[in-house]
Amino acid sequence: MKTIAAAVEHYIKSKPFLQTALSEGIINLTSLARIIRKDLIEANVLSNEQREDREVRNGAIVMALKRLSADMEFRSTHKIVKILKNIGEITVRGDLTDYTFLVSETLMNCQAELLQKLQNSKDVFYATTRGVNETNLIISSHKEPLVESIFKKERNLYKFDKLGAISVKLPEENVSVPGIYYFIFQRLAWEGVTLNEVISTTNEFTIVMPETQVNIAFKVIKDLKIL
Repeated sequence: MKTIAAAVEHYIKSKPFLQTALSEGIINLTSLARIIRKDLIEANVLSNEQREDREVRNGAIVMALKRLSADMEFRSTHKIVKILKNIGEITVRGDLTDYTFLVSETLMNCQAELLQKLQNSKDVFYATTRGVNETNLIISSHKEPLVESIFKKERNLYKFDKLGAISVKLPEENVSVPGIYYFIFQRLAWEGVTLNEVISTTNEFTIVMPETQVNIAFKVIKDLKIL
C-alpha cells in the first residue's frame, strides 16, 4: 500500500483544476481532506490499518496537502510565472475558416497549388497541420472559394467558420520549463474558452477559437503577464 503522502499526491496530481486551486491557497484543507479520505477508501487505496487510524481521517492528509501546496506554489511562481511575465507580441486575427480534410495521395498537391496562388496575396492568414489521418487548413474566410475550388475532389470532414486566432510569442527559455502550455490552457479552460485548433512552433503558439470568445481569450493571455 502507498503511504498517505504518496496517495494524496497522486490524487491531487490527477485533478489539474484542484491542483491549481490548492497551489493558490483557496481551498479549505480540512474539508478537502475528508473528501480525499472517502475517495481513497472507495478506490481501495488505503490499507485496513490506514482506514481505521483516526489520524488518517484528519492530520496526516491535511499535512500532506500543506506540503503539496507549498511545493506547487513554489514551482508555479518561481518558474512558470517568470516565463509568462516575459510573453512577447500578442497578435489577434479574425474572420477565419477551418477545414479538416481526410489525408489522401493528392492532398499535398492541392496544398502546393493553394500556396502558389496565395504567395502574392497580402493580409491572408494561412496555417496547416497534418495528422495521421487528417489535415487541417485554416485560412482567411475571403479565400473560401479558392480553397473549395482547389480541394473540390478531396473529402472535407469538417468546416468551421467565424473563427478568430491569437498568436503569442514566448521567451526562448519556454522549451526548458515544463508546464507552460498546461498553465496557459488551464486558464483558458477556466474561462470556458473552446479551442478549435492549437498550432505551435518552438517559441510561438496560435490558438483558434470562435470569434465570440476571442476577447475573453485575449484578456486571459494578457493577464498572465501581470500574475
